[in-house]
Amino acid sequence: MSLSPMDEAALAEAGPQAPGDAVREAAAKEFVGRSPGQLAWTRLRRDRTAMISGVTVVLFLVIALAAPLIERLYGVGPYQQFQDQLDGAGMPLGYAGGISGEHWFGLEPQLGRDIFMRLVYGIRTSLLIAFVAAIITAGTGVVLGVVAGYLGGWVDAVIGWIIDFTLALPYLIFALAVVPTAALRFYGPRDNPPDWFKMTVIIGIFAAFGWTATARLVRGQVISLREREFVEAARASGAGLLHMAFRQLLPNIWAPILVSFSLALPAYITSEAALSFLGVGMVDPTPDFGAMIFKSIDFMQTDPAYLFFPGVAIFVLVFAFNLFGDALRDALDPKSSR
Repeated sequence: MSLSPMDEAALAEAGPQAPGDAVREAAAKEFVGRSPGQLAWTRLRRDRTAMISGVTVVLFLVIALAAPLIERLYGVGPYQQFQDQLDGAGMPLGYAGGISGEHWFGLEPQLGRDIFMRLVYGIRTSLLIAFVAAIITAGTGVVLGVVAGYLGGWVDAVIGWIIDFTLALPYLIFALAVVPTAALRFYGPRDNPPDWFKMTVIIGIFAAFGWTATARLVRGQVISLREREFVEAARASGAGLLHMAFRQLLPNIWAPILVSFSLALPAYITSEAALSFLGVGMVDPTPDFGAMIFKSIDFMQTDPAYLFFPGVAIFVLVFAFNLFGDALRDALDPKSSR
């Protein structure tokens, strides 16, 4: 470890010391009083990839939260049509799908809706579904994982059997069957279900299948901690299950839970887009990545910009979340070499 000129002058005034003592004293001065969270934040700030991906994620979150404000400043709504800027075949007039100062990403063929505003609200839709689903699955997985790992015995066996049964179910086939069935059950074949209903069904499917990974992770962490001295001391003092879970065990396993949550978000974003692409998720006219990419396939040769912008947007969003999740895992892992 290199020392600054001021530190070298201070060491010279203090008298001769062994080289190892100077290094240890400087290291102690640098890390004294830092919590594990502060150390993780320091490691995260030194990772350039983490900072770039983190800024990208924050930018997408700001866009999603400020979508109504962006619409007001932009002056165009996501459902507004500009038929006068389409030719006789329904294709946008102008360069690269109608890109102009008024329409930054051009217009949709046939309907003439602004692609930029459709993407802004598509980001809002995807992140809303992903965050709500991730929160529900993380909470369910943590609770069941702590109960299974701490109590063990038949409770652990039953929860483990439920996890194995859930993992054995074909998720995609289940989603393809449940989403349209629920819409027909509550709204019939002629009515289009509202957005909140479709979001609720999709989130429910994600919650039904997504909690298993977190539960297994938490269960393994709790099993490794339940025989430690501080747990034995709390158990000997008469602490109940809730105290053991929230005061003794969870503070020691929050790091893997946070990493699991950050990596679940991009998985839910891509899953929601896949369901919409297949026509059972958020369908037109609701702004959504999967629905836009599905509609753009018919115009790949005549208007490639229509596919380019939503494709790049979902790629950058998912890629940034994955990079930030990996960087967060490295920052929270004290054995990491990064």
